[in-house]
Amino acid sequence: MIKDITLGQYFPGKSVIHRLDPRIKLLLTVLYIVMLFIAKNISGLGVGIAYMLMAFLMSGIPIKMMVKSVKPIVPIIIFTGILNLFFISTGDILVQWHFIRITSDGLHMMIFMALRIILLICGTALLTYTTSPITLTDAIERILSPLKVIHFPAHEIAMMMTIALRFIPTLIEETDKIMSAQKARGADMESGNVVQRAKALIPILIPLFVSAFRRAEELALAMECRCYHGGEGRTRLKQLKTAPRDYIAVGITVLFMAAVVLLNIFCPI
Repeated sequence: MIKDITLGQYFPGKSVIHRLDPRIKLLLTVLYIVMLFIAKNISGLGVGIAYMLMAFLMSGIPIKMMVKSVKPIVPIIIFTGILNLFFISTGDILVQWHFIRITSDGLHMMIFMALRIILLICGTALLTYTTSPITLTDAIERILSPLKVIHFPAHEIAMMMTIALRFIPTLIEETDKIMSAQKARGADMESGNVVQRAKALIPILIPLFVSAFRRAEELALAMECRCYHGGEGRTRLKQLKTAPRDYIAVGITVLFMAAVVLLNIFCPI
């Protein structure tokens, strides 16, 4: 399961999605999230599925990476689905057993919420798959730059967010190594009840925290050695510029959002 977590990873490429302005990709991600939340039925989410599949095919990222990004949240999807399945009592009764009642509305809502969560994870994962940490930092800083008027630390906030995102794969890899080392020493992490499994995680968490603090100290020392003093007076080798493809991508996204709105009005299912 640890190896299936792909959040924060970047896959270099030369596809149209990779070459989009990172500010536009952030905007498209926000619009996509809005698209999913304004969808009131499964037909609207079907438009979101079509949009996501189109984006993944254009990016050149394998579909299996989309599946990998969803694997870690399967327990959350199952838990959410069960809550909606058993706690929504409206609609036609499909199954009745003692106090357990499954209705058509509960089944519909379970499928709807599961699809929405999956699409949310895939959409945000595609952003990190196709955007390098450096360009993502520049994009966040440029978006937050108007707040510098009120002395908001836009560059520092963007840098912290990107460093945190960048270190997710590193910490996952470190966790996998520590778990393998503990298992080689005879540690049992898969048997026993919940309390025993939680106690078995202590030999993993302690060296993981030590490694994380050590990496943070090394990173801070490396930045100081390179005379890093925040965003003041900083120049960029590559300037962010929009191109016609960026406006075309925004236009296509708006069309998909319009399709979702129309389906909400004319298609109740």
